[in-house]
Amino acid sequence: MKIAFLGPEASFTQLTATQLFPNEELIPKANILDCFLAVQNNEVDKAVVPLENSIEGTVSMTLDYLYQTPEIRVEAEAVMPIAHHLMIHPNQENDTSIEKIYSHPQALAQSFHSLNKNYPDVPKQEFASTAAAAKRVSENPDRKIAAVANKFAAELYGLKIINDNIHDVEENHTRFIVISKSEENFDSDLNSSGKKTGLLITLPQDHAGGLHQVLSVFAWRNMNLSKIESRTLKTKLGNYFFFVTVVGDWNNVLYINSIDELRAIGADVKFLGNYKEFLLES
Repeated sequence: MKIAFLGPEASFTQLTATQLFPNEELIPKANILDCFLAVQNNEVDKAVVPLENSIEGTVSMTLDYLYQTPEIRVEAEAVMPIAHHLMIHPNQENDTSIEKIYSHPQALAQSFHSLNKNYPDVPKQEFASTAAAAKRVSENPDRKIAAVANKFAAELYGLKIINDNIHDVEENHTRFIVISKSEENFDSDLNSSGKKTGLLITLPQDHAGGLHQVLSVFAWRNMNLSKIESRTLKTKLGNYFFFVTVVGDWNNVLYINSIDELRAIGADVKFLGNYKEFLLES
């Protein structure tokens, strides 16, 4: 089985994919869209992409592509603790003369206060991923540059960690999803925190009380919503779709009928799946 993941190698997404699919062929992709296209065009069986970070929030591109690819669904969620470290090439002796720090925008944001305190005058440059930043440092042994990345990247590219655990918030986690075109849910022996259901809901029109009308469908059924988030439809101001997650199994007849009621009031609903959430190790 072929599994795409947001690359390059040594990214947090690869660490997630490795734990979920230890015996499968993992194929790195340059961006989230390429992961979705690989599944859509049957180049791979599944893909692993980031959905949400506890500090920086939802990965908007992932939500947008879930909406734009109606045949793709969610098979599983996986939550991984995120730890960032500052690393340099082993040819460099110390960190006092670092000229530039590279990393993914979210990693720089998640380490902002630590970097600003210890390296206030060093320019921080955004890079495609934490792993790509580490690779850049490894390819330039004579330059006084550093990367913010994970320990796997340091090991893979032979870098020296000079400042570990530089993330500003200790409880830093990222939620990843497994996407596919399959109707079956992914299962594993990994620790699970339970099941949830993902829905994408578009209101029939922008009118007073429209969202309240949708939420009332869940309320009288005592359905526990763990998340509701709006995303623009990119048509005009005021037009949105909503990403909703419901905690628990979907075998209750009242839950199943909720989709019929939503459609009866004119809402468009995409059922992403009822899937397990797995807890991973960094």
